[in-house]
Amino acid sequence: MATTFYDFKAKTLQGKELSMEEFKGKTILVVNTASQCGLTPQYEGLEKLYEKYKDKGLVILGFPCNQFGNQEPGDEKSISEGCVLNYGVTFPMFAKVDVNGGTAHPIFKYLKGKLGGILGSRIKWNFTKFLIDDKGRPVKRFSPITKPDAIDAYLSKKLG
Repeated sequence: MATTFYDFKAKTLQGKELSMEEFKGKTILVVNTASQCGLTPQYEGLEKLYEKYKDKGLVILGFPCNQFGNQEPGDEKSISEGCVLNYGVTFPMFAKVDVNGGTAHPIFKYLKGKLGGILGSRIKWNFTKFLIDDKGRPVKRFSPITKPDAIDAYLSKKLG
């Protein structure tokens, strides 16, 4: 039974299993993403945040999900190409996961358990964001419509 964020593993878009322990000591923003969503342009803002704060300890972890309006129908290769070609994404992206229901990835079960939303813990849409502090503690949940620029103000206080 995982007790901290660092106890989890996930497969990257390239199919390699990666332990969240790799990100120990970093501030982590976990995002469920989709490449055919009205909010998809948030990739650009997330990449800007990553570029601005990666040297100060921020890492963004993108988890594509096809549970909302079939907005992530592609395979890992097409997801990867879309992220890089359209938005220049350089932060780590993982294989497609479910974030709700019985098949939800354990990372999302854990995060939802720690940081419930306004209407319960269920994730409502793509681009829900979870902030984990440098000790591995989930500290804040941002709604899908919270733009990355709004998170910047929060991060600037934490990471300077």
